[in-house]
Amino acid sequence: MTFNDIFKSSFLENVASVSILDMVLVMALSFALGLFIYLIYKKTYAGVMYSSSFGVTLVALTMITSFVILAVTSNVVLSLGMVGALSIVRFRTAIKEPLDIAFLFWAIAAGIVLAAGMIPLAVFGSILIGLIILVFANKKESSNPYIVVVRCVDHQAEQEATDFLKAHTVKSSVKSKTARRGEIELNMEVRLTSENTDFINDLTEIEGVESAVLVSYNGDYMG
Repeated sequence: MTFNDIFKSSFLENVASVSILDMVLVMALSFALGLFIYLIYKKTYAGVMYSSSFGVTLVALTMITSFVILAVTSNVVLSLGMVGALSIVRFRTAIKEPLDIAFLFWAIAAGIVLAAGMIPLAVFGSILIGLIILVFANKKESSNPYIVVVRCVDHQAEQEATDFLKAHTVKSSVKSKTARRGEIELNMEVRLTSENTDFINDLTEIEGVESAVLVSYNGDYMG
C-alpha cells in the first residue's frame, strides 16, 4: 500500500469496509452497555426532578459514538473529515447535576472503546464504574439536613429559639442571619433526631418568635 492508496476513497469501496457481523456485534453491545449505564443512572439519581429523556440520551449516545468510531477506524479520510465536522458542534444545554457529566463521558468512552475492538475493556470498565457509582452515590448521611427559617422580634427570642433548636436536634448551626428594625431572621441548618417535625410547632410557641419554617435541602446551601 502506497501513500496515495491511503487517501484514495470510493463510495462503492467503502460499502464493504465494515462487515455485517462487526456492525451487528458493535451495535448490540453498545445498546447493552448504554442500557446498563441508563439503569445505573436511574438507580443513583438524587436530583429534584428525574428526566427520563436524559437516560434515553445515554443509550443513544453510546450507540451513536460506537458507529461513528467504527466508521472512522475503517477509513483515514473519513476520520479527518469527522474531526472537522465535530469541531463545529456546540452544546448549549446546561448540566444541572455534576454526576450527569460523568454519565455523559462514560457513555462516550464506552462507545469509543467498544468500537475500537476492546470489548473486554469496555465491559469490565463499565461494570467497575457502575459498581463504584452505586456504592458512593447511594451513600447518604444517617440524618438528612434541613433548613429552619426563624423570625424573631428581639435578641432574647433569638437566643431562646437557638437554644430550643440545639436541644431538639442532633446538630444545629447558623447559616445566615438578617437583622432589621424589630425583626431578626435566622437560617439554621439542623439534623433531626427522628422524622418527627412537631418541634417546629413548639418553636412558634416561644414568646417573641413570629414564625418558623422547616425546609429540606441537599446540603449545598449558599448563605
